[in-house]
Amino acid sequence: MASLWKFLVEYQTHLIFAASVVLSVAAAVHIALTKRDVRAAIAWVGVVLFSPFLGPVLYFVVGINRIRQTRIKSHRDRLLKEGADHTSVTVSDLAQHAAVQCLSLKKASDTVTRFPLCGGNEIVPLNGGDQTYPAMLAAIDASVDSVLLQTYIFDNDIVGHRFADSLIAAFLRGVRVRVLIDSIGVRYSHPTIVHRLREQGVTVELFETNAVTWRMPYANMRCHRKILVVDGAQGFAGGMNIREEFLTEIAHDNTARDIHFQMRGPIVAQLLVVFCHDWLFSTGEQLKLGDWIAAEPAFMPANMAARCVPSGPDREIESTHKVLLAACAVAQQHIRIQSPYFLPDQVLIGALTTAARRGVQVDIVIPGRNNLRLIQYAMMAQIDQIIETGCRVWKGSGNFDHSKLMTVDDSWSLIGSSNWDSRSLRLNFEIDIEVYDRRLAGWINGAIDNEIAHGERVTFESIRKQGLLATLRNKLIWLASPYL
Repeated sequence: MASLWKFLVEYQTHLIFAASVVLSVAAAVHIALTKRDVRAAIAWVGVVLFSPFLGPVLYFVVGINRIRQTRIKSHRDRLLKEGADHTSVTVSDLAQHAAVQCLSLKKASDTVTRFPLCGGNEIVPLNGGDQTYPAMLAAIDASVDSVLLQTYIFDNDIVGHRFADSLIAAFLRGVRVRVLIDSIGVRYSHPTIVHRLREQGVTVELFETNAVTWRMPYANMRCHRKILVVDGAQGFAGGMNIREEFLTEIAHDNTARDIHFQMRGPIVAQLLVVFCHDWLFSTGEQLKLGDWIAAEPAFMPANMAARCVPSGPDREIESTHKVLLAACAVAQQHIRIQSPYFLPDQVLIGALTTAARRGVQVDIVIPGRNNLRLIQYAMMAQIDQIIETGCRVWKGSGNFDHSKLMTVDDSWSLIGSSNWDSRSLRLNFEIDIEVYDRRLAGWINGAIDNEIAHGERVTFESIRKQGLLATLRNKLIWLASPYL
């Protein structure tokens, strides 16, 4: 033993160097075999080779997508099949819902999301917290069987207390209640809302991705989905969190804006499938879909054709990213986009600019006032790439607008939680809904056109007026945009 200790002490430098080389080479080999994005692969190879020990450790902690390798995948596939069984209404004639070119878009979406496109839905836009929160609270208060709520942020404020009180009241009258909150988003307020719910018996779980738990490998991921399903028959989804900044009676002149959506019909079963999958990942408890869905999903007279497009690192295909590409490819007249955080990758920029070159009018609305200053700087760093080919970018007026909307040719809409940035499209768990319906697309077009009418167009001249220092600042922050 003494001789071994002497050997370790005498050759410790050599041993440390050898271990560092082995770790770096092992990490580099794993990167070469598993990474699909060459730029990400090169970046990680640089990190592991030029940062001894720290680089390989960092890669093995946050650089490997372990979610695709877990047993959750098989259960997700089973849920998807059950969800399809509950939404078996098919769209036989897409022409009654949307323009003919949308048939190609449907075929593309069929290959990236295993949910079927189903008719018989009613999807109603809710403008801001003033409409959204009362509608959600009324649904919870009227519940008789079950309430499933999933959100990214659930603040411990006045609005959060209203939701907590409604959930507690539902639980106390015998309604089954499950609440799932992202472990990062729940900490936007201190203390968190969790104790208030749990002390009254409500089942609350966190989508746990913290770096101080056994889920450290998932520390860079977020569950950004916002889903509410009541009695298995009524759903809500979109981009709005639960916090008082969206309510005029509290925030007054500083009220943030957003558009959320209320849903009935077979689409609710698909929302439920997504919730059940996330619940299993977070808790290990398998919720049987048949116990939570309405026996016969209502076929609504509005007959909107829709389907869920869940995306996240648990999927081999970046679903929403692929749907966005397909939508840009089939557009013939007009693409309208509204996003609070618009930082598309080069592939999406290419899709937008190619559409513009084909003669498609591309309008993109971003906030004039952003709640995240670094994101605003990063967005401005690449706007010139968007507008140089004829795309039009507009800065909205008024308070911060958190809406996430897209329409194509007055026929197709994409609504939900995804932003146009790498975090949403590659790292986060998101839920979007594609809708083939001229009426909903017309409503969304009106909302976006209103922003354009009152907004300011971004031009090369306005970019140049920023000055060299501001441009340099924006570019430097843009380099970190995949992680913002």
